Amino acid sequence: MTCLKCGSHDIVKEGDKYVCKACGEAQANSIELENTDGNDNTPKKSKGREVVEFILPIVIAFIIAMLLKTFIFANAIVPTGSMLNTIQEGDRIIASRIEYYFHEPERFDIIIFKAPDEVAKGNNKTYYVKRVIGLPGETVTIVNGVVYVTDKDGKSEQLRDDFVTACTPTGNFGPYEVPEDSYFVMGDNRENSVDSRYWVSTNYVDKDLIIGKAKFCYFPFDDAGKLE
Repeated sequence: MTCLKCGSHDIVKEGDKYVCKACGEAQANSIELENTDGNDNTPKKSKGREVVEFILPIVIAFIIAMLLKTFIFANAIVPTGSMLNTIQEGDRIIASRIEYYFHEPERFDIIIFKAPDEVAKGNNKTYYVKRVIGLPGETVTIVNGVVYVTDKDGKSEQLRDDFVTACTPTGNFGPYEVPEDSYFVMGDNRENSVDSRYWVSTNYVDKDLIIGKAKFCYFPFDDAGKLE
């Protein structure tokens, strides 16, 4: 141990104090002395403190994970084949909750949202995964399985459907006039998808029901990758 005044190592204990024999300086207690002689004079930690130091990082990690899940990311398991072949049945996907804080949903985005028919029944826990087809103010018409969109200016276009690979779309639907702050959505497996064409309470997804934009499939590993 080292004297705090002169730096001498010649320290002896006299009663309840430590005294430097070189300069006579009395040290307040052993905790104030620098441990230079290899002896461990560090006070022992209590069992309670050891438990707290062990648990605290786990609690902090859990809180961070919950914050990320609540405000940044959404994790979902796709239970059906309505998005084949883009998303397989049983795939686990991650969506960004903050994606639409910065811009509006865009056509062909894959979104996770609360199922409108279930919300109408008071159930806010059932989520759907579909692709955005019609934007606010547009009119969507489906003729022989082919989707046409007319914008606010009356200009019509046939939408691409290269992501529809699990079936050959059929049927005539619409026209659907998409309200403001709402979206018309469909599954990529259009012959086997309960989507905007078939809902009872409404044909549209209100923006407030959108959880986030699906970004990645992370399991199973052979399906893992960015969703487009």
